[in-house]
Amino acid sequence: MHLRVGSLLFLGAMKVHDGITDIDGIEVGHHTHLAHATGCTVVICRRGAVGGVDVRGGAPGTRETDLLHPSNQVQQLHAILFTGGSAYGLAAAGGVMRYLEEQGVGYTVGANVVPIVPAAVLFDLNLVASDVRPGPDDGLQACRFSTSGILLQGTAGAGTGATVGKALGMGRATKGGIGSASITLNDGIVVGALVAVNAYGGVVDHRTGEIIAGPRCEVGSGFHDTTKLLIEGQVPERTPDTGENTSIGVVATNATLTKPQANHLARVSHDGLALTIRPCHTPRDGDTMFAMATCASSASVDLTQLGTAAVEATAQAVLNGVLAATGLGGVPSAKEWRGV
Repeated sequence: MHLRVGSLLFLGAMKVHDGITDIDGIEVGHHTHLAHATGCTVVICRRGAVGGVDVRGGAPGTRETDLLHPSNQVQQLHAILFTGGSAYGLAAAGGVMRYLEEQGVGYTVGANVVPIVPAAVLFDLNLVASDVRPGPDDGLQACRFSTSGILLQGTAGAGTGATVGKALGMGRATKGGIGSASITLNDGIVVGALVAVNAYGGVVDHRTGEIIAGPRCEVGSGFHDTTKLLIEGQVPERTPDTGENTSIGVVATNATLTKPQANHLARVSHDGLALTIRPCHTPRDGDTMFAMATCASSASVDLTQLGTAAVEATAQAVLNGVLAATGLGGVPSAKEWRGV
Protein backbone atom coordinates (compact mmCIF):
# COMPACT_ATOMS: atom_id res chain seq x y z
CA MET A 1 0.00 0.00 0.00
CA HIS A 2 1.22 3.50 -0.80
CA LEU A 3 -0.16 6.65 0.79
CA ARG A 4 0.52 9.80 -1.20
CA VAL A 5 0.22 13.17 0.52
CA GLY A 6 1.00 16.04 -1.80
CA SER A 7 4.31 15.24 -3.47
CA LEU A 8 5.49 12.94 -0.67
CA LEU A 9 5.48 9.20 -1.12
CA PHE A 10 4.83 7.23 2.07
CA LEU A 11 5.72 3.58 1.60
CA GLY A 12 3.17 1.79 3.73
CA ALA A 13 4.37 -1.61 2.47
CA MET A 14 7.65 -1.12 4.37
CA LYS A 15 5.94 -0.81 7.73
CA VAL A 16 6.33 -3.62 10.21
CA HIS A 17 3.95 -2.69 13.02
CA ASP A 18 2.56 0.69 11.87
CA GLY A 19 3.76 2.13 15.15
CA ILE A 20 6.60 4.00 16.79
CA THR A 21 8.47 0.73 17.39
CA ASP A 22 9.09 0.54 13.63
CA ILE A 23 12.08 2.73 14.49
CA ASP A 24 15.03 0.54 15.37
CA GLY A 25 16.15 1.13 18.94
CA ILE A 26 12.76 2.36 20.22
CA GLU A 27 10.93 0.30 22.83
CA VAL A 28 7.57 1.00 24.46
CA GLY A 29 6.12 -0.42 27.66
CA HIS A 30 2.76 0.03 29.40
CA HIS A 31 1.69 -0.51 32.97
CA THR A 32 -2.08 -0.45 33.37
CA HIS A 33 -4.34 -0.15 36.42
CA LEU A 34 -7.59 -1.04 34.69
CA ALA A 35 -9.59 -1.27 37.93
CA HIS A 36 -8.52 2.25 38.88
CA ALA A 37 -8.53 3.75 35.36
CA THR A 38 -4.95 4.94 35.29
CA GLY A 39 -1.53 3.84 34.09
CA CYS A 40 1.72 4.91 32.51
CA THR A 41 3.69 4.36 29.31
CA VAL A 42 7.43 4.59 28.74
CA VAL A 43 9.30 5.10 25.46
CA ILE A 44 12.90 3.91 25.76
CA CYS A 45 15.96 4.48 23.58
CA ARG A 46 18.81 2.66 25.29
CA ARG A 47 21.45 4.11 22.95
CA GLY A 48 20.20 7.61 23.62
CA ALA A 49 18.28 9.96 21.34
CA VAL A 50 18.51 13.66 20.54
CA GLY A 51 15.44 15.19 22.14
CA GLY A 52 13.08 18.11 21.71
CA VAL A 53 9.81 19.29 23.25
CA ASP A 54 7.00 21.77 22.73
CA VAL A 55 4.50 22.48 25.54
CA ARG A 56 1.18 24.17 24.77
CA GLY A 57 -2.22 24.72 26.30
CA GLY A 58 -3.03 26.20 29.67
CA ALA A 59 -2.64 23.22 32.01
CA PRO A 60 0.57 21.23 31.36
CA GLY A 61 2.32 18.93 33.81
CA THR A 62 5.90 18.07 32.85
CA ARG A 63 9.35 17.06 34.10
CA GLU A 64 12.87 17.73 32.73
CA THR A 65 11.64 19.65 29.68
CA ASP A 66 14.13 22.50 30.19
CA LEU A 67 16.99 20.08 29.52
CA LEU A 68 15.75 19.67 25.95
CA HIS A 69 16.07 23.35 25.07
CA PRO A 70 18.76 23.80 22.38
CA SER A 71 20.76 26.17 24.58
CA ASN A 72 21.25 23.59 27.35
CA GLN A 73 24.15 21.15 27.50
CA VAL A 74 22.42 17.77 27.72
CA GLN A 75 22.39 16.37 24.19
CA GLN A 76 20.46 13.12 24.61
CA LEU A 77 17.58 11.60 26.50
CA HIS A 78 17.15 7.91 27.30
CA ALA A 79 13.41 7.55 27.88
CA ILE A 80 10.19 9.56 27.98
CA LEU A 81 7.41 8.81 30.46
CA PHE A 82 3.73 9.47 29.85
CA THR A 83 1.53 8.96 32.86
CA GLY A 84 -1.89 9.41 34.36
CA GLY A 85 -2.43 10.60 37.91
CA SER A 86 -1.98 14.30 37.15
CA ALA A 87 1.05 15.84 38.92
CA TYR A 88 1.21 12.86 41.29
CA GLY A 89 2.07 10.63 38.35
CA LEU A 90 5.41 12.34 37.81
CA ALA A 91 6.72 10.14 40.63
CA ALA A 92 6.64 7.20 38.19
CA ALA A 93 9.70 8.67 36.46
CA GLY A 94 11.77 7.58 39.45
CA GLY A 95 11.00 3.96 38.59
CA VAL A 96 12.06 4.51 34.99
CA MET A 97 15.35 5.99 36.18
CA ARG A 98 15.89 3.05 38.51
CA TYR A 99 15.37 0.56 35.70
CA LEU A 100 17.69 2.37 33.30
CA GLU A 101 20.36 2.75 35.99
CA GLU A 102 20.21 -1.00 36.63
CA GLN A 103 20.64 -1.54 32.87
CA GLY A 104 23.61 0.83 32.74
CA VAL A 105 21.71 3.25 30.48
CA GLY A 106 22.41 6.95 30.93
CA TYR A 107 25.20 9.48 31.21
CA THR A 108 28.31 8.27 33.02
CA VAL A 109 29.20 10.75 35.75
CA GLY A 110 32.12 9.44 37.73
CA ALA A 111 30.98 6.15 39.26
CA ASN A 112 27.33 6.96 38.56
CA VAL A 113 24.93 6.46 35.67
CA VAL A 114 22.34 9.21 35.27
CA PRO A 115 19.46 8.49 32.84
CA ILE A 116 17.65 11.49 31.35
CA VAL A 117 13.89 10.86 31.57
CA PRO A 118 11.57 13.75 30.67
CA ALA A 119 7.90 13.16 31.46
CA ALA A 120 4.41 14.53 30.92
CA VAL A 121 1.16 13.83 32.76
CA LEU A 122 -2.52 13.78 31.95
CA PHE A 123 -5.47 14.16 34.31
CA ASP A 124 -7.44 10.95 34.82
CA LEU A 125 -8.37 11.35 38.48
CA ASN A 126 -12.01 10.69 39.40
CA LEU A 127 -12.93 8.59 36.33
CA VAL A 128 -12.97 5.61 38.69
CA ALA A 129 -10.83 6.51 41.70
CA SER A 130 -8.56 9.41 42.60
CA ASP A 131 -6.46 7.76 45.32
CA VAL A 132 -4.51 5.39 43.03
CA ARG A 133 -1.87 7.09 40.87
CA PRO A 134 1.15 5.76 39.02
CA GLY A 135 4.29 5.77 41.15
CA PRO A 136 7.89 4.52 40.93
CA ASP A 137 6.89 0.83 40.92
CA ASP A 138 4.55 1.45 37.98
CA GLY A 139 7.26 3.20 36.00
CA LEU A 140 9.61 0.31 36.73
CA GLN A 141 7.04 -2.27 35.61
CA ALA A 142 6.31 -0.35 32.39
CA CYS A 143 10.03 -0.59 31.57
CA ARG A 144 10.08 -4.31 32.31
CA PHE A 145 7.16 -4.80 29.92
CA SER A 146 8.79 -2.76 27.16
CA THR A 147 8.88 -4.20 23.66
CA SER A 148 10.11 -3.30 20.20
CA GLY A 149 7.18 -5.26 18.76
CA ILE A 150 3.48 -4.62 18.25
CA LEU A 151 1.97 -2.20 20.79
CA LEU A 152 -1.26 -2.49 22.72
CA GLN A 153 -3.35 0.59 21.88
CA GLY A 154 -6.51 2.17 23.24
CA THR A 155 -7.31 1.70 26.94
CA ALA A 156 -3.79 0.89 28.10
CA GLY A 157 -0.89 2.56 29.84
CA ALA A 158 -1.17 6.33 29.95
CA GLY A 159 -4.35 6.08 27.88
CA THR A 160 -6.20 3.93 30.43
CA GLY A 161 -8.16 6.76 32.03
CA ALA A 162 -8.13 9.13 29.05
CA THR A 163 -11.38 10.70 27.84
CA VAL A 164 -12.36 13.16 25.10
CA GLY A 165 -15.30 15.38 24.15
CA LYS A 166 -15.94 16.92 27.57
CA ALA A 167 -17.51 20.24 26.55
CA LEU A 168 -20.88 19.09 27.90
CA GLY A 169 -19.43 17.39 30.97
CA MET A 170 -18.11 13.95 31.79
CA GLY A 171 -21.61 12.53 31.64
CA ARG A 172 -21.51 12.96 27.86
CA ALA A 173 -17.79 12.31 27.24
CA THR A 174 -16.29 9.54 25.10
CA LYS A 175 -13.37 7.27 25.97
CA GLY A 176 -9.94 8.35 24.79
CA GLY A 177 -6.82 6.20 24.64
CA ILE A 178 -3.24 5.80 23.51
CA GLY A 179 -2.38 5.24 19.86
CA SER A 180 0.61 4.90 17.58
CA ALA A 181 1.42 5.10 13.88
CA SER A 182 4.45 5.25 11.59
CA ILE A 183 5.43 6.40 8.12
CA THR A 184 8.43 5.24 6.11
CA LEU A 185 9.78 7.73 3.59
CA ASN A 186 11.29 6.66 0.29
CA ASP A 187 14.85 7.29 1.54
CA GLY A 188 14.46 4.82 4.41
CA ILE A 189 13.83 7.43 7.09
CA VAL A 190 11.07 6.32 9.46
CA VAL A 191 8.85 8.65 11.48
CA GLY A 192 6.63 7.28 14.24
CA ALA A 193 4.27 8.82 16.76
CA LEU A 194 2.72 7.79 20.06
CA VAL A 195 -0.07 9.90 21.59
CA ALA A 196 -2.21 9.56 24.73
CA VAL A 197 -5.44 11.35 23.81
CA ASN A 198 -7.19 13.03 26.76
CA ALA A 199 -8.78 16.13 25.27
CA TYR A 200 -11.44 18.70 26.03
CA GLY A 201 -12.29 18.75 22.31
CA GLY A 202 -13.73 16.07 20.09
CA VAL A 203 -11.81 13.95 17.60
CA VAL A 204 -12.23 14.28 13.84
CA ASP A 205 -10.90 12.09 11.05
CA HIS A 206 -8.89 14.74 9.20
CA ARG A 207 -9.08 12.76 5.96
CA THR A 208 -12.89 12.65 5.78
CA GLY A 209 -14.12 15.32 8.20
CA GLU A 210 -16.11 12.72 10.15
CA ILE A 211 -16.47 13.27 13.91
CA ILE A 212 -15.37 9.97 15.39
CA ALA A 213 -15.61 10.97 19.08
CA GLY A 214 -16.95 13.89 21.05
CA PRO A 215 -19.77 14.89 23.39
CA ARG A 216 -22.36 12.15 22.93
CA CYS A 217 -25.74 13.17 21.53
CA GLU A 218 -28.81 12.88 23.73
CA VAL A 219 -30.63 10.86 21.07
CA GLY A 220 -29.07 8.30 18.74
CA SER A 221 -25.47 7.21 18.53
CA GLY A 222 -23.82 10.35 17.13
CA PHE A 223 -21.56 13.05 18.50
CA HIS A 224 -21.87 16.80 18.85
CA ASP A 225 -19.40 19.07 17.06
CA THR A 226 -17.50 20.70 19.94
CA THR A 227 -16.31 23.59 17.77
CA LYS A 228 -19.88 24.37 16.74
CA LEU A 229 -21.11 24.14 20.33
CA LEU A 230 -18.49 26.64 21.45
CA ILE A 231 -19.00 29.10 18.61
CA GLU A 232 -22.79 29.06 19.03
CA GLY A 233 -22.51 29.56 22.79
CA GLN A 234 -24.06 26.24 23.72
CA VAL A 235 -21.36 25.31 26.22
CA PRO A 236 -21.56 26.55 29.83
CA GLU A 237 -18.67 28.85 30.71
CA ARG A 238 -17.38 26.20 33.06
CA THR A 239 -19.20 22.89 33.14
CA PRO A 240 -18.78 21.59 36.72
CA ASP A 241 -17.56 18.12 35.78
CA THR A 242 -15.45 18.75 32.68
CA GLY A 243 -12.42 17.43 34.54
CA GLU A 244 -9.01 18.36 33.25
CA ASN A 245 -7.45 17.52 29.92
CA THR A 246 -4.12 16.99 28.23
CA SER A 247 -2.99 15.11 25.13
CA ILE A 248 0.65 14.07 25.39
CA GLY A 249 2.89 12.30 22.93
CA VAL A 250 6.14 11.91 21.05
CA VAL A 251 7.31 11.76 17.47
CA ALA A 252 10.43 9.68 16.89
CA THR A 253 12.65 9.15 13.88
CA ASN A 254 15.82 7.38 12.84
CA ALA A 255 16.92 10.57 11.04
CA THR A 256 20.06 12.35 12.22
CA LEU A 257 18.96 15.62 13.82
CA THR A 258 20.45 18.37 15.94
CA LYS A 259 18.69 19.57 19.09
CA PRO A 260 17.21 22.62 17.30
CA GLN A 261 15.90 20.32 14.56
CA ALA A 262 14.43 17.92 17.12
CA ASN A 263 12.69 20.84 18.81
CA HIS A 264 11.35 21.90 15.41
CA LEU A 265 9.95 18.39 14.91
CA ALA A 266 8.22 18.49 18.30
CA ARG A 267 6.79 21.90 17.47
CA VAL A 268 5.31 21.01 14.08
CA SER A 269 3.91 17.70 15.36
CA HIS A 270 1.33 19.72 17.28
CA ASP A 271 -0.29 20.30 13.89
CA GLY A 272 -1.17 16.59 13.94
CA LEU A 273 -3.03 17.13 17.20
CA ALA A 274 -4.81 20.17 15.79
CA LEU A 275 -5.85 18.28 12.64
CA THR A 276 -7.72 15.69 14.67
CA ILE A 277 -8.53 17.21 18.07
CA ARG A 278 -10.97 20.11 17.73
CA PRO A 279 -10.58 22.47 19.45
CA CYS A 280 -6.97 21.88 20.48
CA HIS A 281 -4.50 23.68 22.78
CA THR A 282 -7.27 25.27 24.85
CA PRO A 283 -6.75 26.82 28.30
CA ARG A 284 -8.27 23.58 29.64
CA ASP A 285 -5.61 21.40 27.96
CA GLY A 286 -1.89 21.06 28.61
CA ASP A 287 -0.86 19.49 25.32
CA THR A 288 2.79 18.45 25.14
CA MET A 289 4.72 16.83 22.28
CA PHE A 290 8.27 15.49 22.51
CA ALA A 291 10.65 14.45 19.73
CA MET A 292 13.30 11.72 19.70
CA ALA A 293 15.93 11.24 16.97
CA THR A 294 18.01 8.05 17.15
CA CYS A 295 20.35 9.39 14.43
CA ALA A 296 20.75 5.89 12.95
CA SER A 297 20.09 6.97 9.35
CA SER A 298 22.78 8.69 7.31
CA ALA A 299 20.26 9.93 4.73
CA SER A 300 20.14 13.69 4.23
CA VAL A 301 17.24 15.33 6.03
CA ASP A 302 14.60 17.54 4.45
CA LEU A 303 12.96 19.12 7.50
CA THR A 304 9.85 20.06 5.51
CA GLN A 305 9.36 16.46 4.42
CA LEU A 306 10.19 15.12 7.85
CA GLY A 307 7.84 17.57 9.56
CA THR A 308 5.02 16.71 7.17
CA ALA A 309 5.44 13.03 7.96
CA ALA A 310 5.51 13.81 11.69
CA VAL A 311 2.22 15.71 11.42
CA GLU A 312 0.54 12.87 9.55
CA ALA A 313 1.88 10.17 11.90
CA THR A 314 0.71 12.17 14.93
CA ALA A 315 -2.77 12.64 13.45
CA GLN A 316 -3.05 8.94 12.66
CA ALA A 317 -1.85 8.00 16.17
CA VAL A 318 -4.65 10.11 17.66
CA LEU A 319 -7.26 8.35 15.53
CA ASN A 320 -5.80 4.91 16.29
CA GLY A 321 -5.83 5.53 20.02
CA VAL A 322 -9.46 6.65 20.11
CA LEU A 323 -10.71 3.95 17.74
CA ALA A 324 -8.90 1.20 19.67
CA ALA A 325 -10.27 2.30 23.05
CA THR A 326 -12.77 0.35 25.12
CA GLY A 327 -15.20 1.92 27.57
CA LEU A 328 -14.29 2.37 31.23
CA GLY A 329 -15.79 4.03 34.30
CA GLY A 330 -19.17 4.41 32.64
CA VAL A 331 -17.69 6.28 29.67
CA PRO A 332 -18.28 4.34 26.43
CA SER A 333 -15.77 4.18 23.60
CA ALA A 334 -16.54 5.68 20.20
CA LYS A 335 -17.07 2.24 18.68
CA GLU A 336 -19.31 1.13 21.54
CA TRP A 337 -21.44 4.28 21.31
CA ARG A 338 -21.87 3.90 17.57
CA GLY A 339 -22.53 0.18 17.90
CA VAL A 340 -19.63 -0.74 15.60
